[in-house]
Amino acid sequence: MARAINRRRFTVDEYHRMGEAGILPEDGRLELIRGTLAVREPIGARHAGTVDRLAHLWISRLGGRAIVRVQNPVEFPEELSELQPDLTFLRPRADFYRQAHPRAADVLLVIEVADTSRRLDRLVKLPLYARAGVDEAWLVDLPSDRVEVHRTPGPGGYRDRAVLGRGAPVTSLAFPDVTVDAGDLLG
Repeated sequence: MARAINRRRFTVDEYHRMGEAGILPEDGRLELIRGTLAVREPIGARHAGTVDRLAHLWISRLGGRAIVRVQNPVEFPEELSELQPDLTFLRPRADFYRQAHPRAADVLLVIEVADTSRRLDRLVKLPLYARAGVDEAWLVDLPSDRVEVHRTPGPGGYRDRAVLGRGAPVTSLAFPDVTVDAGDLLG
């Protein structure tokens, strides 16, 4: 006879305490997704190079109008989640978020680079960003050679989605004066 598996979901605060107590590996790629610890795959060279190139591109174009974070935590306590988006564009703050990790209200734009993580990014992380109220999320889909722009968040996900190929201009709601070519995002 099969028994149901009891699962324990963790809060963001409990996740932090586990890290402080040394329960979680320091070098492990973990994210807290809907209360569950998710072990992330190793980052491949293509993915890493794309993230580094995008960070360079955006930091040079924005000139300090946003804090550009690379693979650092953003808390979504209502969703029992703490994710590490590939790129997060945050409202500038003098303390650079030293006192606490940013939350959804601090996020201007999030970019996920999808290579081996396409399914997780599209089916889990993007809907979570939308439920948390992140205004805009982009998915740089390397295998499909396209950029997905997701806007108008809601409880059921993003209501607006544009799929763009090389040569298409891409502009963020947060930075309407900065346009990039989808090809520049894809590399």
